[in-house]
Amino acid sequence: MESTSVYYHSPLGILRLSSDCTCINEVHFLREEETIGESNGAGVPVLQQCQEELMAYFQGTLKKFNVPVHQHGTEFQQRVWSELLQIPFGKTISYLTLAKRLGDPKAIRAAAATNGKNRIAIIVPCHRVIGSHNDLVGYAGGLWRKKWLLDLEAKISWGVQTLF
Repeated sequence: MESTSVYYHSPLGILRLSSDCTCINEVHFLREEETIGESNGAGVPVLQQCQEELMAYFQGTLKKFNVPVHQHGTEFQQRVWSELLQIPFGKTISYLTLAKRLGDPKAIRAAAATNGKNRIAIIVPCHRVIGSHNDLVGYAGGLWRKKWLLDLEAKISWGVQTLF
């Protein structure tokens, strides 16, 4: 099935939202060297829903996304991404906790690598996974964006100004 895309200008930069017309399969932060391509997804309901939910998230009125998502991956990767969806808004877990939730504390590196391969930023909240010593580590969109997202969620959830 052909992928369709639109671009969303978020508070953190431009996001490319891609869909197979039934599910979101990519929410990607554009890097400076990337250019905005052709938006061929205007009018696609799932892409419109994704944009609306992202707007509400950034405004602090949406804590749980409802837009359908799907990304291709191994059975293990699917389990990791499914587990990420269980992390509540405003909360964080460590990579070790993630591996333990998957049933194998020794799978910490594999869980971290899969977390890094998540193609659906924000909605599949890989930004909510932090280091074992509560430090910010690893985020494909850049650590400054991870910090911004965690601070936004903390402020909305707890009235906290900064988490890190």
